[in-house]
Formats: sequence, C-alpha cells, structure tokens
Amino acid sequence: MFNKDRWLEIIEVLTTNVWRTILTAFGVCWGIFILIVLLAAGKGLENGIKQDFGDIATNTMFMWTRATTRGYEGLPKGRSFEFKINDVQAIRDNVPDLRFISPRNQLGGFGGNNNVVRGIRTGAFNVYGDYPEIINQDPMAVTSGRFLNYNDINEKRKVAIIGQGVKNDLYDKDEDALGTYIKIQGVNFMVIGTYKKSNSGGGEEGQKEIFVPFTSFSQAFNRGEDVGWMAITANDGSSISQLKDKIVEVMKKRHKVHPEDTRAIGYFDLYEQYNRVESLFGALKAVAYIVGIMVLLSGIIGVSNIMLIVVKERTKEIGIRRALGEQPWSIKKQILMESIFLTLISGMVGIIFGSLVIYGINSLLDSIGPVDMFMSPSVSVGVVTGALTILIVSGLLAGFIPAQSAIRVRPIEALRTE
Repeated sequence: MFNKDRWLEIIEVLTTNVWRTILTAFGVCWGIFILIVLLAAGKGLENGIKQDFGDIATNTMFMWTRATTRGYEGLPKGRSFEFKINDVQAIRDNVPDLRFISPRNQLGGFGGNNNVVRGIRTGAFNVYGDYPEIINQDPMAVTSGRFLNYNDINEKRKVAIIGQGVKNDLYDKDEDALGTYIKIQGVNFMVIGTYKKSNSGGGEEGQKEIFVPFTSFSQAFNRGEDVGWMAITANDGSSISQLKDKIVEVMKKRHKVHPEDTRAIGYFDLYEQYNRVESLFGALKAVAYIVGIMVLLSGIIGVSNIMLIVVKERTKEIGIRRALGEQPWSIKKQILMESIFLTLISGMVGIIFGSLVIYGINSLLDSIGPVDMFMSPSVSVGVVTGALTILIVSGLLAGFIPAQSAIRVRPIEALRTE
C-alpha cells in the first residue's frame, strides 16, 4: 500500500546530500550501462559474423576432389580425378538422412576475364551449372520470372537466371531482361528469371552470378559426366558433421582412393563452423555478463556503504522512533526501500543511457552503410527485464546489512548519541 509520508522521507534522505547520492548512484548506473553496451556489442558482432553464413542451409557440407597423396590398387600417387554425376545416386543409396545433394559445375569468376556478352556489353561473372534443389541450399529471392526446374534439366534447355548485379551491368536501368539472350563463352542462353540475395551472399559478388541447368552447362561447355563439386545437406534432426565421414568413404571406394588418404577429397563442413561460431558467442555473452555484473557489484557495495553511513547519521532519529513504539520491521523496511529506490533509479538511468548509445550506433551504421562483421547491435527485452531483476535483488542486498544495523540500535543508547 502506498504511503506518501514514507516516500517523502525517502526522497528527503537521498536529497540531503545530493552529491553523495549522485556519486553513489554512478557506480550502479555505470555497471548496468557497461552490461547493456557489452551485450549489445556482442550481439552486433554475432549478427555480422552470422550474416556471412547468410541464408545458406547451415546443416550443409561442400565436397570437391584434389590430387591423391597415396598410390592405391595400382594407381599412382598424385593422380587427379573428378566426381561423376552417378556419384549422386551412390551417395543417396549408401548414406541415409540426406535431404539435398546438388552436383555443381562452375566457370568464370568475379574479377576474372570477361565471359558473358550481351550486345556491346561484357562482364566477368560466376556461372553455375545447377539442379533446382540448389535454391534450398543457397536461398535467393526470385525477383522476376522463375528459377530452374526439372524440365530444364531433362530437356537440356539453354536458359539462365541472372543476379541483379548482372542485370545492372548488361541491361539498361528499366529494361526487362526476361526473354532476352546472353552469350556465355560463345553459347546463347535465354534469361528466364532474375534474383537478388539479401544475405552475405548479397554482397557485390553474390549478385553477379548466373545459374543455368546442370545438363545444358555440361553439354555447352564439354564437361560430360564430370561434377566440379557438391553441396550436400542433411535432414533436419541429423548432423552433416556425423554423416560426412560416411560420404567421403563412399566416394573413396568409388574412385579408388586409399582409405587413409585424407587429402584426395576436400570438404568444408558449414555446420561445424556454424557451431563453433555459436560457441564463441556464447562465451562472449558469458564474459559480458561477468564483467557487467562485477562492475555492478562494485556499485552495489558503494550503495551499501553509503546506507551504513546514513544509518549512522540517523541513529538518534531511529532511537526516537523506537522509543515512540515503531516496530523494528518498519524501520528495516524503510532502510530497504531507500536502498532499492536508489539502486533502481540509478540502474534505470544506466539502461536509458545504454539504449541511447545503442540507438546512436544503429543510426550511424544506417547512415554509413554496412560494416564488415558488425551490424544491428541490440539487447532483448529479456535482458532489460533481467537487468531490472538484478537491480531489485542488488538493492535488497545493499540495504540488508544497514537495515540490520538500524534495528539493532537500542533506543536508550540512540537517545544518548550526539
């Protein structure tokens, strides 16, 4: 129940010595401010790093071939070999719990020689021979037309889906690309769709890619049954990290690679890397909490010390109140409320200043554009709620010892105090 006199007394006590109250409150304010800013900075770094993964299915591995380092079954060391299209079915038959297996071929490259021509315009772009499943492993927003389908694969259609960067380089600003033709290393392909990536693949290179059917790519560029590399995604609930050894084992048997040759088949386990990043940011968050709470603890100790001084200064007042019949719990409650009020107000100021700093950083990032490995620093409502809970508990702890000291004062001794 609200007691106006009690709250007026709290305000009077805290404003009697304003500078002492402000300096005491600063410790708590600074502790919460540091906690909020550290957590926001950690989240911003986490957002930036995870953006590099983009929307790519994280439960995925990429696999390619390299020269052998051991001879095997009469075949020499240093032998080169290629995956074949029938390897895809062999993996499916021998390794369960795989969702997508996408054989891929590639030519050209961003920053390389010009390999695509349209009229008098040319450009150097990554060109991929793919199956329709790749859009589930490397998501992109189709902005016009459509993506590849199995009719394109089966009929070996010379069609292409181009990125927004390709369209900007080869077409006029308002020109419609659908139904037009581009020439990839001398072979005409009709544009049937355009896409845009919004993740880390949404950088300049990610927008300058061209996707064509795997079969027409192989036919047009004389790749035969060869597969440059594969993107393999496990089912939900299964880990590609646990399946990769079996996948590599199947490929070694099919291509007569020594079982102990660890270099002949290269792979990149995206799921494993993603988990490492998750663990790293879990550790960073723990460090932020520890540092913030330690700084906050120093502020709470300051509050407790000041409340002890306040109790000492009010010894005679407390003695008079005890002599007039006020209950010990009432006095204890008064001291605890003063401590909680000071701590809570200080913490709220720290939260407000922390929020303003975060808002300022986000506004700066919006004005200067994306920054590598750092974006959208923020703290959740749960963190703020947790901080407020910490403040309340801290206020109780800070006031407990002074409150106990206050109720131990004997009225007759307090009245003698000058």
